[in-house]
Amino acid sequence: MSVSITEQPGTTGASPDLALAYWSGVKAVFGLEMRQRLRARAWYIMLGVWFVVIGLVFLLASVTTAATFGSGAILFDLVVGFVLFFGLLVAPGLSANAVNGDRAAGTLAILQITLLTPGQILWGKWLASWVASLAFLLVSTPFIFWALALGGVNPAEAFVSLLMLSVELGIVSAIGIGISALANRPLFSIVTTYMVVALLGIGTLITFGLSYALIEEENAEVTYSYLDYPPDTDYSVALPPSAEMECITRTQIQTVHHTERTAWLLAANPFVIVADSVPYSRGGDFGQVSQPVNTGTQPSGVMEGISQGVRFLQAGPDYDITCEESQGLGPVLPEDRFPIWPLGLVLQSALAGGLLWLGQRKLVTPARRLAQGTRVA
Repeated sequence: MSVSITEQPGTTGASPDLALAYWSGVKAVFGLEMRQRLRARAWYIMLGVWFVVIGLVFLLASVTTAATFGSGAILFDLVVGFVLFFGLLVAPGLSANAVNGDRAAGTLAILQITLLTPGQILWGKWLASWVASLAFLLVSTPFIFWALALGGVNPAEAFVSLLMLSVELGIVSAIGIGISALANRPLFSIVTTYMVVALLGIGTLITFGLSYALIEEENAEVTYSYLDYPPDTDYSVALPPSAEMECITRTQIQTVHHTERTAWLLAANPFVIVADSVPYSRGGDFGQVSQPVNTGTQPSGVMEGISQGVRFLQAGPDYDITCEESQGLGPVLPEDRFPIWPLGLVLQSALAGGLLWLGQRKLVTPARRLAQGTRVA
């Protein structure tokens, strides 16, 4: 009795009854990838270098901010910013050659002739790359909790920061896996992944800066208030102790920029996403400029400053500057301003998802067409 199996394009020729359970296949690929990474000595060396670098940054920042009020909040923001920065450098290296590296070594074809589907292969490799990058985040957590122990930081800030750092590492890993499946050469995919990450981190800033001239409004009427002595004050004599400053209001014509129209260009920036998602509670209600040190309010750190800066841009030009605002003591942002980080996650996820989808199509077997010099087995 003979049995004929008809192969369909995009399958391995296996009967659906014999196919592996989807997540079991993902788990198998994940296990293979993790065993390979755990055997590699270079991975442990990178973890050690990472720990030393973050430790040096933390110790230097501790010495610099030792006499600063609210040093815990400043250190926390610095550590989170540096961990994100170094994570964006490490994650592409852990994922951008995961697929075409196996293709060059001739081991990818072994997976493709099994019952594993292209989706299972990509999911397994992505999860392994993500977990490997999370190990670097885990090594950094002692310094994050050290800064948290110094006070001035809400525990919710630490939890959300770690969560968003993990999400960003996962998205960058997915981008690297997708590009690795699309590109034929490991070196090309690594360089391309770093370029994509650079476009997200630096390209968004450049694009926003280049659009600045397109959103300006000339001859705008702005009301500006400031504190000064009365106009009839005689400065040629010493002012009496009873002299009081008053709020003086003037109207002037100037050029303003409608940044609320282009602030969305910064949404996909990893630093903006992480900074804007954290629920800061150091200086009262969010949306207020930090108070002077003598008021007892925690100063803004690097990441909180990024978040406040983006909210300023979302608010657009201020046509009525009060005396409180000119002194940096009053509310400057509307309380109902919608955060920008959800839009950034959607844009980054769409980019990563699109690359993974295209990469999955590239792994479909039997392949109709192969690039010249591509190794099959």
